[in-house]
Amino acid sequence: MYFILLFVFSCLSPCHCLVEKDENQDHCDVLKQWLQSSSVSVELSKKGFHREVITTVELKSDVLSDVRVLLVHRWPRGVYVDPYQLASLSDQRDWKILLDSTIDLELPAHKASGFVTYVYPSHIGPTPRSLKVTIPVHGRYHEPSFVGETFTSVDIEAPELLLWTVQCTQLNTLQPHAVVDAPCTVSNSSTCQWVKIQHQQEFSPLRFQFPVGDASLVAPVCGGTLLVTMMCCAALSRYMWKHRII
Repeated sequence: MYFILLFVFSCLSPCHCLVEKDENQDHCDVLKQWLQSSSVSVELSKKGFHREVITTVELKSDVLSDVRVLLVHRWPRGVYVDPYQLASLSDQRDWKILLDSTIDLELPAHKASGFVTYVYPSHIGPTPRSLKVTIPVHGRYHEPSFVGETFTSVDIEAPELLLWTVQCTQLNTLQPHAVVDAPCTVSNSSTCQWVKIQHQQEFSPLRFQFPVGDASLVAPVCGGTLLVTMMCCAALSRYMWKHRII
């Protein structure tokens, strides 16, 4: 009797593993379709030092409902995002953001460093077909120019689009799309392996133009300021002496 049961279990076990393997492959095939059909577009709005970077993600959401989406922005040191502003807008947006480092709002561009943001859509239920993320971005003050330039440029690269689903574990079958490590959720409590979409064409970076000072005017401006200050002090001293104001 025991021999018969052992024989039955030994026969059923490979079948169960085969079914799991087929289901996993099916989910990986569907995820690969997502990777091939999804697209990202980026645009810039507003002017001056305070801009908005608008990212639109188009997904084939009618195939798989439990896929997770992550946008990774790699920002240069010439701009920053305000964590306090993002926190105040948390009730007005359907996504959450994770910063990889502390942002110093007062540093000039030449003393700051680049940073990374992870944007997670906070929708409930199936993944929507279209996602739009608007991030307010601010320009830092730049060093004055010694060659007479009045503006400086800061290039913003398009974000990376990462996808992940727990049912697909054979990520090596999704080439040429690369597998990268990133936080699983905005809480940053664990790291998952995400699949990065390999775009068919290169995106031109968004270019910010910020005004800069003219370093050649430092000497005359400082000299003029000092002269005006001395003249005002002399006039004020004369007035106080004439009217005997102590």
